[in-house]
Amino acid sequence: MNSPSAPARAASSESVEFDYIIVGAGSAGCVLANRLGASGKHSVLLLEAGPKDRNIWIHVPLGYGKLFKDKTVNWMYQTEPEPGLDGRTVFQPRGKVLGGSSSINGLLYVRGQHEDYDRWRQLGNSGWGYDDVLPYFKKAEDQQRGGDAFHGAGGPLPVSDWRHADPLSEAFIAAAVETGLPFNPDFNGASQEGVGMFQTTTRRGRRASTAVAYLRPALRQGRLRVETSALAQRILFEGRRAVGIEYKQGGIARTARARKEVLVSSGAYNSPQLLQLSGVGPADLLRQHGIDVVMDAPGVGHDLQDHMQVRMVMRCAQKVTLNDVVNHPLRKIWMGLRYAAFRTGPLTIAAGTAGAFFKTSPRLATPDIQIHFLPFSTDKMGEALHSYSGFSASVCQLRPESRGSLRIKSADPSVPPEIRINYLATEVDRTANVEGLKILRQMLHAPALRPFVTEEVEPGAKVMSDEELLAYCRQRGSTIYHPTSTCRMGNDSLAVVDQRLRVRGIEGLRVIDGSIMPDLVSGNTNAAIIMIAEKASEMILADARGA
Repeated sequence: MNSPSAPARAASSESVEFDYIIVGAGSAGCVLANRLGASGKHSVLLLEAGPKDRNIWIHVPLGYGKLFKDKTVNWMYQTEPEPGLDGRTVFQPRGKVLGGSSSINGLLYVRGQHEDYDRWRQLGNSGWGYDDVLPYFKKAEDQQRGGDAFHGAGGPLPVSDWRHADPLSEAFIAAAVETGLPFNPDFNGASQEGVGMFQTTTRRGRRASTAVAYLRPALRQGRLRVETSALAQRILFEGRRAVGIEYKQGGIARTARARKEVLVSSGAYNSPQLLQLSGVGPADLLRQHGIDVVMDAPGVGHDLQDHMQVRMVMRCAQKVTLNDVVNHPLRKIWMGLRYAAFRTGPLTIAAGTAGAFFKTSPRLATPDIQIHFLPFSTDKMGEALHSYSGFSASVCQLRPESRGSLRIKSADPSVPPEIRINYLATEVDRTANVEGLKILRQMLHAPALRPFVTEEVEPGAKVMSDEELLAYCRQRGSTIYHPTSTCRMGNDSLAVVDQRLRVRGIEGLRVIDGSIMPDLVSGNTNAAIIMIAEKASEMILADARGA
């Protein structure tokens, strides 16, 4: 067993061999490393482009705010200018560290709707309906409330209730109920619709990334090797069979061969990028960059989807916000001491305390909007909190119609890809965001929140008409960090992987991460990606037994 990361110690000519090579130690890759190495029957190499997860802010829940602009653990991508957002580029943080984006994300545990997975099955992906995937959600989960028909207990991934009483979040829940939304104690249970508190991937006030929950236990087993600061350059092929990986570590080019399979788990941006760099992608694009075409696969990088969010900001009448704590030296010190001693208090805040799911039209069968409520306010995530007492809530459209693309801009793996998401490209998306803001505004001005509200700062009382609200969406809309579907699962000509996540037309190669989603789930994506990796692990081991 090698601990991450072994120092550079080999010349470029050295090649080592494993049963499985996993590219990317993120939300999916750490799960795969654990499950494939658990039996001790298979040797596994796990490659991660970033460092070990030693940054202290990774393990403090509110620390995600410190990691947004930290290039040592974050790819810090940018989109191309977005036509639907007044030509603005949109910052795209993605984890580059053990644990991947599960080490820098907002920690919310939200699976999506039952209907999301039934839709995947209806699209021809047998074995991916809700009843099919529920056992893998439960297998992963160590639910603080205990196991039941919808939840598991004793799995690797802690799922916990929030450890800090907050009058603002409680008032928001009461306000949403006053507007007609039902109280929902469990967004991942029988139904998603309603308002309540989010659960988080934490244990006793500390983040439980997949590096913590899955990888650390796996490192105690004998046939897993982890290499950090190891940037994959390309997949190696013999004909149309993947046989290994070329990667660079410490300035030295290395190769590793896979006896069984190469498993790409680099995320919705880096997985299609690696496939394209390796000769699997749109042939015209590859030739443009001088890359030999292994297989013309126009779907690689196609169908990029993301959730957009639009925030409303309120000035608070009482000094009960995180702004007030952070901007007061003594209260800030007390916050740190309280967390150090008890692992409670404001430092346990995730990227949403309370939340809501609702329908913008009675014609809809399920909610199309998610609300993230936060007891603080800022101009942009990762930047300083406002000097005044403030809180915020954002509208997120759950099933956007808009589609984008990811394409390499160079044959150099270190060059960021071209990311085009095309936010607000359709009338459905534009209408949903406007209607969502109108309903959220009703909640934020409901009686239960009136003792806390001085004024609506953004978009403000002057922004009232649908046209003005849409203009505000274009001016202030941003990502909520859920890119998917760039190596989509399916049976059509643009599908990249089949229902067993094997790259279509290629042997010995699978993609296992959020890029394989046929379309976005109706909520935060991390829980679903962990489920995908749990299910994929079982399929890989079953195929190995049958080989």
